[in-house]
This record gives sequence, structure tokens and C-alpha cells, in this order.
Amino acid sequence: MRRYVLKRVAQTVLTAWLTVTAVFVLLRMAPGDPAVNYAPPNPSSEQLEAIRHQFGLDQPVLQQYFTYLGQVLRGDLGQSFQFRQQALDVVMQRLPYTITLAVVAIVVTALVAVPLGVWMARRRDTAPELGANMATIAGQSMPDFWIGFVLLIVFAVNLQVFSPSGFTSMSSIVLPCLTIVILQVALISRLVRREMVTNLTAPYVTIARSRGVSERRLTWRYAFANSAIPVVTALGTRFAAMLNGVVIVEVVFKWPGVGELVVDALQRRDFPLIQATVLVTVVLALVVQLLVDLLYPLMDPRVRLGQEARA
Repeated sequence: MRRYVLKRVAQTVLTAWLTVTAVFVLLRMAPGDPAVNYAPPNPSSEQLEAIRHQFGLDQPVLQQYFTYLGQVLRGDLGQSFQFRQQALDVVMQRLPYTITLAVVAIVVTALVAVPLGVWMARRRDTAPELGANMATIAGQSMPDFWIGFVLLIVFAVNLQVFSPSGFTSMSSIVLPCLTIVILQVALISRLVRREMVTNLTAPYVTIARSRGVSERRLTWRYAFANSAIPVVTALGTRFAAMLNGVVIVEVVFKWPGVGELVVDALQRRDFPLIQATVLVTVVLALVVQLLVDLLYPLMDPRVRLGQEARA
């Protein structure tokens, strides 16, 4: 188990480093001069050079990279060009909004998708299941920005039930959360259905049924227990993706999370803020994935026994 944990931690650190490096390189390869965004109108070449020097952009790229890595190792993610304060502080001000949205969305998704998927598996090839299946396919096919606009028009513009944008009260989370949940429920419930159908038709379930085990116990204790790992993996993956900033949803609803922040930073070419946002959200997502992986041996003894055998 210790070897497994150390291996996963090492993979997490390596992935974070590769991501940070890729973002750094891509930003420096992008066309345009960030100094132009922070200069007065019609700047002189001396003014632009002074801004580049202030931001450290006049240094060779390799020197900028190693300077940046050294700062990261010291916990310093640089100063935002736009906000003129530590980029990490700016990200941490926005991060709670994204985490709140992601947590609420993934909890609602699990509460709806798992029972729905189990219900569809139990009633497979019936008319109600066919209708539910078609609804999930439709939900999976609709782009999230389109769902967001429809919800805005219906509930914010026509009915005026919810605020159209920003965060004014806890009810402001309803529409962005619902936009995320519709797509995620469609994805997860279809996964649960597929896994449950496979396990409900497996020989061990048939044998248990012939011995008089109740259908409720067969469904949850036997079939769902064996379907849990792929379902938990999918939920963890989706949650990690949400922590990376549900960019389109946050932009549509002007939700003040890191997704909207990074879009604004890209427009302003605020390199330290983009790098800080990516680093923080990627580390959070990797930690979530690591925790999900560490749950496997606890959820399925076969995983634990396999690790012990390899050790």
C-alpha cells in the first residue's frame, strides 16, 4: 500500500510539473506583446520596454522559466500584471466560488444519476426505460452553453425566478448548477445503467437469485457494489474537471469563479495569473484523483490483494 501511495504521489507531482511547463511554454509562444495591454495609449518604445522590464519579460525565456520554477518551489506564484498583487491571492479569492459550484453540482449529480441509472437497469427494455434513455441521450448531446442560455431565458428573463448573472445570494447557484448537472446526470446515469446491466446478468447474481436472495439485496449489495469503482472513478473525474473551472458555465452566468478569472486573464495576457490559476486548479484536480485512486483498495478487496501480491 505504501508503494502504491508513493507511486501515485510521484505521478501527481510529475503531472503538475508537466502541466505548468506546458502552460508556460504555450504562453510564451503565443503571438502579441503583453506590455501593450498595460501601457498608456500610443506608448513609446521606451514605455513598452520599461513595462517588459517591470514584468521580467525582457529576460530570455529559459531564464524566465527557471526563475518561475524557483518562485513556485518557494510558494510564490508571481504578481498579477492586472491586479498588481500576488496572483495566488487573486486565485484564492475566486476559488471558493468554483469549489462551491463543483461540490453542489457533483452531489446533486450523484443523488440523481445513481438511482436513475439503477432504475434504468432494473427496467431495461421497457417503455419507461426507453423514454429515460432517450432523455439522457438528449441531455448528453446538448452543449452546456446552449443549456445555460435556455435556462437564462426561461427562469431569469421570462419567469424572473433567479438572478441572471453573478453571485447575489445562494439562489444564484441554481441555474449554473443545473446547467452542469443536466449534462453530468446524462453521462453518469448511462454509465451506471451499463455497469448494472452487466452485473445483474452475471452468473453470480443468477445463482444468488436462485438461492432466494431478495431483489433489493441483489441490486445494491451485489450488483451495485461491483459497479461502484467505475462509477466513483467517473464522478471523481467529473469533479476534478469542474475544479479546473467550468469555464463556459461561469462565463455564461458571470459566476465569479476561477473559470471566468482565467478567461479575463487570457484576454489581458496576465501570464502570472494564468499560470497561478492553472497550477492551483490542476493540483486540486490531481489531489481529488489521487484520493479516488486511494479509495479503490478500500472499496474492492481484489485491488488490495493484487497490490499485496505484487509487493
